[in-house]
Amino acid sequence: MLNLAWPWALVLVALPFVLQWRKPRGQSVDAPVLPVGHWLSGLPGVTRRGNAVPLWQKLLLLLLWVLFVTALARPQYVGEKTRMPVTGRDLMLVVDISPSMDEQDMILNGRSINRLQAVKQVLDDFIAHRKGDRLGLILFGTEPYVQAPLTFDLETVRTLMQEAGLGMAGRATAIGDAIGLATKRLRDRPKDQRVVVLLTDGANTAGEITPDKAAEIAAAAGVRIYTIGIGAESMVQRGLLGSRRVNPSRDLDEALLTRIAQQTGGQYFRARSLPELELIYQSIDQLEPIELEGKFYRPVTELYAWPAGLAVALWAMLFVYRRLGLMLAARRQQKEGEPDVG
Repeated sequence: MLNLAWPWALVLVALPFVLQWRKPRGQSVDAPVLPVGHWLSGLPGVTRRGNAVPLWQKLLLLLLWVLFVTALARPQYVGEKTRMPVTGRDLMLVVDISPSMDEQDMILNGRSINRLQAVKQVLDDFIAHRKGDRLGLILFGTEPYVQAPLTFDLETVRTLMQEAGLGMAGRATAIGDAIGLATKRLRDRPKDQRVVVLLTDGANTAGEITPDKAAEIAAAAGVRIYTIGIGAESMVQRGLLGSRRVNPSRDLDEALLTRIAQQTGGQYFRARSLPELELIYQSIDQLEPIELEGKFYRPVTELYAWPAGLAVALWAMLFVYRRLGLMLAARRQQKEGEPDVG
């Protein structure tokens, strides 16, 4: 179906006729008066000096104007209405950034890194491979806050996750408040799409709502929570008196994270190392996507280049014709002015 994006521009087609009608009586104009200024004055058919202009040149000039106006109106070809199927989920990533995430019990390429660095490493790849999902990011410590609302702008979510710093949200761990904020952000979304991925390395030590109560509210709102407990179970700690083996995850409340996941229909995962954390997010990636209501669109092909291109080509032809005419006329005058030496 043909369509004009700016149909009102076609009014300009009548402009030469209006100007012709409004010209003072008795003024001799040998060609249509076009509103294009002096830049066409050298073309055949655009003159005010009384030279006779062929009718075909006048009509061609008028055609040029009509083509330019048509291009200005932006003709388009609009295709048939097509439905865009969209699959995906609303995923809210809830990440603990309390100071305990500074524990360097993760290994990357043979060197020790802290837990938050490991999370950033894995989440960067996880976010980059979302297909059709909307992601949000909540960071929490003593208090939770929304770092990125649900969005399809995954690059922004990746950037904000990389910029997260330890202790930005306080030194405690408010798991219940973080779940409550995530539930609030997801409760108005379509059912069966509300997914929270919560990652922490500790136990609930702050907040106005208990994790169990927050999980109960989330379950009532249809929010599924997948919990991840991060931290190695054993590491060698060096001191003044030598080395000793310790459990850096002794504060991790696995029983709580398991209850939260079970109560909301999710699952609890344990990440003792960077490879385990990567496998966990790959498992979450395999969740069945939900088919969302697709948007309808019509493919549009712009056609303005055709009339514009044709107008330029015709203008060039007239320009060349005019130049050739002037050159031939000059040669004739030169020959006629030469003295007869016979």
